[in-house]
Amino acid sequence: MPARQPFTVGDITIDAGTSQTVELPVSVLSDHTPVTMSAHVTHGKSDGPVMFVSAGIHGDEVIGVEIVRRLLRAPNLRTLRGTLIVVPIVNTFGFINRSRYLPDRRDLNRSFPGSTAGSLAGRLAHIFLTEIVARCDLGIDLHSAAIHRTNLPQIRISANNERTAKLANVFGAPVILQSNLRDGSLRAAAAELGKDVLLFEAGEALRFDEMSIRAGVAGVLRVMHDIGMISSKGIAKTKMPSQLCESSSWVRAPAGGLLRIFRADGDVVAEGDLLAAVADPFGGEEIEILAPFGGIIVGRAVMPIINEGDALFHLASVKSLTQAEDMMDEMSGQLMSDPLIDEDQII
Repeated sequence: MPARQPFTVGDITIDAGTSQTVELPVSVLSDHTPVTMSAHVTHGKSDGPVMFVSAGIHGDEVIGVEIVRRLLRAPNLRTLRGTLIVVPIVNTFGFINRSRYLPDRRDLNRSFPGSTAGSLAGRLAHIFLTEIVARCDLGIDLHSAAIHRTNLPQIRISANNERTAKLANVFGAPVILQSNLRDGSLRAAAAELGKDVLLFEAGEALRFDEMSIRAGVAGVLRVMHDIGMISSKGIAKTKMPSQLCESSSWVRAPAGGLLRIFRADGDVVAEGDLLAAVADPFGGEEIEILAPFGGIIVGRAVMPIINEGDALFHLASVKSLTQAEDMMDEMSGQLMSDPLIDEDQII
């Protein structure tokens, strides 16, 4: 049987059965320090899919970086079929500065597909899209909520895409949220290339959250097994199907003041349930904030100081509140109690 052909990223060639970290030049800082995007390539001995896992498109979203670190320690990768490209930190500039944005104050996930002659964000987007995404059959992009918010672990997919719908269920996050493609986003640019991307959202910027990390690691491994890249040995199986939410909306602050939150992310609420209360600092008027419809809280604010119009609760609609409650109870218990794959080796 002929040996598998080498895999090339940038100007580096990786032989079958080996792995290597590739440094892709991005820019040079004002003090002449070079900046690169590091991609770790594991090129299996046997043929199989080519998949990327990326984190840190927003530099302050560190949960994805930890998910990637644990993923690379998973024993199943030793017998990988196909090729795995892992980019732990896409936006090195933001990561160093603990910022969502690049130095030009642009959001990288609104700068795709980018170009070789555009802004710094546009150039970085172009490098990532052409050197990584275009070479792959599938991608998983890891995110967390923006600063001062937190997200329940969830997979976001486009409606009417049967492949990503199937893989989202395989991933096994508590919630699958259908969301439209946004102009300038990685998902939208990848779709133009005919590439499917699952977007994982979990936790809070600049914070680690063990449940979110476990959900991410287990989900990526499940997807890799499903598409034939790794064995199933040791990978925890989901006990309940994910809750599909076809629509969602934000509940916003009716006034500014001090916010007291009575519900957490992952809570299932009925229409009219009390979510929070906002009051002025003088102890005067207090306004109750009620759920406008029944659903799951998939994201929420964490800051107690708010302005009128601030987004407070991201509420996703469900078909059955009872079914959603059962699913959330089961999944929460599994994520915190079931071992992942040889957990002592990957944590």
